[in-house]
Amino acid sequence: MTGPASSLDGARVLVTGAAEWLDELGATLESTTGASVHAVETAAAGLDAVRNGAVDCVVTPDGLPATTGVEYLRSIRTETADVPVVLGAADGDETVASEAIAAGVADYVVIDEPIDRAIERVRTSVEDAVRTARAESTRRERARQFDAVFHDTQTATWVLDDEGNLERANRAAGELVDEDVPTGVPFWELPWWSRTAATRSDVRQLVQRALSGTFGNATVYDPSAGTPERVVELSVRPVETEHGDRSSIVVEGVDVTDRVTLERDLRQSERLHRVTLNNMTDTVLITDEDGEYTYVCPNVHFIFGYTADEIREQGTIDELLGDDLFDREDLAANGILKNIECTATDKAGREHTLLVNVREVDIQGGTLLYSCRDITKRKQREEALATLQELAREFLYAGTHDEIARHIVDDAANVLDLDASAVYLFDGDTNELRPAAHSQAMRDHHGPLPRVHADDETLPGQAFISGSARFFEDVHRADRLDNRATDLRTAGYIPLGDHGVFVAGSDRMDAFDDVTRELADLLAATAEAALDRVSRESQLRSQERRLQQQNEQLTSLNRINETIRAIDRAVVQAQTREEIDHTVCELLTGDDRFSLAWIGAVDPTTDTLEPRAWAGDEQGYLDSQRFDVGPSGTEPAAQTAATGDVTMVPSVAADLREDSWRAAALTRDFMSVLSIPLEYSDLTHGVLTVYADTRDAFDETARAVLAELGETIAAALSAIERKNALLTTSMTRVEFEVDDPSFVLSRLARTADCTLSYQGGVQQTTDGSYVFVTVEDGAVEAVEDAAADLVGVDGVSRISADGDGGVLRLALTQPFLALELADHGAVFRSATAGPTTTRLTIDVPTSIDVRTITQLVGDTFETVELRSKQTLDQAAEHDIYAEFLSALTDRQLEVVQTAYYSGFFESPRESTGEDVAATLDISPPAFYQHVRTVQRKLFTALFEERNASAAT
Repeated sequence: MTGPASSLDGARVLVTGAAEWLDELGATLESTTGASVHAVETAAAGLDAVRNGAVDCVVTPDGLPATTGVEYLRSIRTETADVPVVLGAADGDETVASEAIAAGVADYVVIDEPIDRAIERVRTSVEDAVRTARAESTRRERARQFDAVFHDTQTATWVLDDEGNLERANRAAGELVDEDVPTGVPFWELPWWSRTAATRSDVRQLVQRALSGTFGNATVYDPSAGTPERVVELSVRPVETEHGDRSSIVVEGVDVTDRVTLERDLRQSERLHRVTLNNMTDTVLITDEDGEYTYVCPNVHFIFGYTADEIREQGTIDELLGDDLFDREDLAANGILKNIECTATDKAGREHTLLVNVREVDIQGGTLLYSCRDITKRKQREEALATLQELAREFLYAGTHDEIARHIVDDAANVLDLDASAVYLFDGDTNELRPAAHSQAMRDHHGPLPRVHADDETLPGQAFISGSARFFEDVHRADRLDNRATDLRTAGYIPLGDHGVFVAGSDRMDAFDDVTRELADLLAATAEAALDRVSRESQLRSQERRLQQQNEQLTSLNRINETIRAIDRAVVQAQTREEIDHTVCELLTGDDRFSLAWIGAVDPTTDTLEPRAWAGDEQGYLDSQRFDVGPSGTEPAAQTAATGDVTMVPSVAADLREDSWRAAALTRDFMSVLSIPLEYSDLTHGVLTVYADTRDAFDETARAVLAELGETIAAALSAIERKNALLTTSMTRVEFEVDDPSFVLSRLARTADCTLSYQGGVQQTTDGSYVFVTVEDGAVEAVEDAAADLVGVDGVSRISADGDGGVLRLALTQPFLALELADHGAVFRSATAGPTTTRLTIDVPTSIDVRTITQLVGDTFETVELRSKQTLDQAAEHDIYAEFLSALTDRQLEVVQTAYYSGFFESPRESTGEDVAATLDISPPAFYQHVRTVQRKLFTALFEERNASAAT
């Protein structure tokens, strides 16, 4: 049984040696105290035990095997100075005692009789030694701890006296301020706390509590330290002696500015995360292994429409996301499963497509974290884009704008999720937008779609004109809505470039979200590109057709030009009208150019067109028809003869039942016809008609070229007639009486009240015609004045004058009748114009039909009456006159005519050569040279003709 509590309780006592009292001591210690005794016999074994650190006190006698107790003590002190050693000696040798004390013995006890008392003294010494060693160890530990705390570079430490004045401060405390720290002043007045009254008061109260023996702590702020302000956490504790007296106060301070800032940032971060979780579109859910919710993100309503409590009331997460969302073994193997696609139904019954990530966690009882992202819009966009791709492929095969419009309407519902749609296409001819395609829902909601004008008055027109898309959450609020009875609410009007407008809508409100608008714009852009392609291809096809037509026209024109060149060459070489007619017809039908060509002339007695030449595969067509010159609707050749205009029939098969000639032509494969008049200088020489075995064989170019050919043929025929007129000696002289105030001679005679005679002498120049007229029974001045007022007279020159008349040369601005007659082979012999009537005398060669000249005169004047007609034979005169005139130049003829009418050849002369030269604006030598040249040519023609006649 152990006695009362002793300082040896739990102590480890090492007994070294073999003395008898040691055994008794060990037994006493173990029986009376809580110490444990370990006995060894030698000093070496004792040193091993001390080295092992399992000894609190050593008891040894002075005598030991092979050594002494003092030497053993010295050996122990070489190992440690903390283990106390009690030395027991058999006698009180002072020398041994001194050596023991010098070696560091804890106590020196004399072992004498009675032994039990000696053992008690040893026991007491052991208790004291252990107690003292433990106290010293505690003191040293506390000193080490205090030094460690005081010299801690992270903790500021201040030591105060028992009145709260500073005694000392460590380096960390000094680093809190940038000034010297005074000692002996109250702690709360130190630079650390004196900057603000509130801080100084808090620190003073803290120190006063410590002075009263109470431990305390506080957090103080130093706003002068800058931003952020310094925060110091102070702890104050009193320090007491072992007797319970307060010896000092220790203040420890830790700069917790970073920690406070971190905590503040953490709180802000927590608030930010709460706001983020409340507002982000992704939803976070945490469940345990059974699927029971341990956390529901506050923003769960964004996707599912339920509140967090309503989600929890549903039970497990399987009710929300479905069973078998993922494989548990896969999650265990990977720790996380990403992008699991599933569908979920929200509170309103709408289906959502979700991407779910599942992760293993350990958060407040939750083991599975689900993050759900709503990809419904993205899924719709992907599906819409896939539909758009398919639609774009369909556009590639669309050939018309209307076909593309139909595709747009058919696929708009799949792309936009809007059932009502329509496409307006722009009609450039009417400047209108026409509804090219619409869905049934558009008709049901909106009614029939009318055409709208391309202006700013309607919603489709405004979108088209402005080129900007218009979207309406409620189209009834639009001021340009043309149909107020429409059931449409949401509507969009998107221009398709220059092609039209795409309209999409719904009877729901706010059906156009950002995704729908984006897809609508993309659909419109795709459609616009397809419409552009069709327009380009249509233009290319039109260009190709035009080029092909142009090539065909050029080929046909080249053939026609070749034919015309051949005809021109043949016409130039032809000697008779019959030769020209037959050559033209043969060349036009040669090399299968045309099926049939014929030339006919009007018989005035029967008023029908009679063929005079033809070539080609006629097949009896000309005999089967009667070409009556009449109104339109008759055979093209007869129609041209009646109107004098070109007649073109592109398709003979058209109006087949209306005209009888068409059936006869079709049976002979005559598919198109062109008939042209042969006119030259207002005189008709007949009609040329050409038939082709194809439709539209004659375009405008061919028509114009062949019309010019008609003029060329007519000119050649006129030339033949003139040539024949010059060669013939027999002619018919006809006299006409005309009444036409526009005739220049008639008007001058009436105005000047005289008689004017034209006896020949007309000259054609680049400036007009010059005519010599004789004034009789009137004043020359009056005629000159009258001529000056006429637009048709450009100038008047007096050649000669006497009291009763004279000769004038008139410069005319308009063609004179004599020149037109000369073009047709007739000779204008004379004209006599008086105040009341005018007579014309014309010689017509027998080779020319008098009716042709009569027609020409009748077409020239308003009123014409044939007064006489007689046949003349002027062979000799005609030959000499023609030969003489052909030998003169125009200038020589002008000079000699002016001299003649001026009286230069009269005797005596009425005008000198100088006078005539002045009239002609030439020099006198030049005048005389021209006169002598003309005289020589005249005599040559006269005498050589006579010599030739005498020789025969």
